[in-house]
Amino acid sequence: MRIAALAGGVGASKLLLGLARVMDSRQLTVIVNTGDDLALHGLEISPDLDIVTYTLGGVVNPATGWGFDKETFWFLERLAVYGCPKWFHLGDRDLATHVYRTDELRKGATLAQVADSIRCALGVQARIMPMSNQPVRTMIGTQNGSLHFQEYLVKLRAKPAVRRIRFEGSRDAKPAPGVLEALRTADGIVICPSNPLISIGPILAVPGIREALRKRRDRVIAVCPLVGGKSLKGPSDRMMTQMGLEASASGVARLYQDICGTLLIDRTDSAQAPAIEALGMRAVCGPTVMRTLHDKVRVARLVLESISNCVAHTRPGRGNMSPIQNARGRK
Repeated sequence: MRIAALAGGVGASKLLLGLARVMDSRQLTVIVNTGDDLALHGLEISPDLDIVTYTLGGVVNPATGWGFDKETFWFLERLAVYGCPKWFHLGDRDLATHVYRTDELRKGATLAQVADSIRCALGVQARIMPMSNQPVRTMIGTQNGSLHFQEYLVKLRAKPAVRRIRFEGSRDAKPAPGVLEALRTADGIVICPSNPLISIGPILAVPGIREALRKRRDRVIAVCPLVGGKSLKGPSDRMMTQMGLEASASGVARLYQDICGTLLIDRTDSAQAPAIEALGMRAVCGPTVMRTLHDKVRVARLVLESISNCVAHTRPGRGNMSPIQNARGRK
């Protein structure tokens, strides 16, 4: 099957690694959030693009889920001697990626072209593309004023209360070449278990993408990033609560109701399946926590199985599939 995936960083990369292990990764297209991108120390940095690429390229730090494995930080320490900020961790080998990206962009290459050349250099067969070639910046409104997302998350450790979220530049952005085609031609579309507000939200804010997903709603499956109302990674639960949203599987379902036909939730949240069904969505219950490679493969297989069921369900002459599916994890 041809699969298109909407992805943030660390949480998404776990599922993507599982998918790359259980399917022909050449049939996988990953559309990555670039709302987290920032310019720092004269360099253009794309954190989520790099996390996804490093993970699928087999070089990511397994302990953190970002950066290179066994990385050193001499460059950052030397910058600090000169009085430069070091709150954003740039590793020495990671630095080469940012230097290359910055140089290529200054020569006139697009972000999509640079992302493709980096993934090819790392031997990644899946297609990896930014949501847009135009800059879109996720800005967090807090009691401390408006902050770039990286300042909020990394520098201030997500401590300020979130009052509003704005995607600066989204109105003028266009989907990167190939994004809409990937969504239109995919057999199934996966919304990875990323923060729905600040990882998936920026992608949906690019004109044309949300509309494309609405047209394929019956082929879209989202993996809930919350288990028991808590984030497994990052501040999703806290941000949702601060924004007046319900931090639960049902709360995530409401955010995706217009674009997603199926929501994969953890067995812990199976009692919420009827509420999700009431929104006109299918609820698939299964293990969604991904700590080991085995876990990632198991969840990926469950996602592909659910997509296969959706494909069968939408074929003419087939009976309706039960809206609540209880799935067992498989090896």
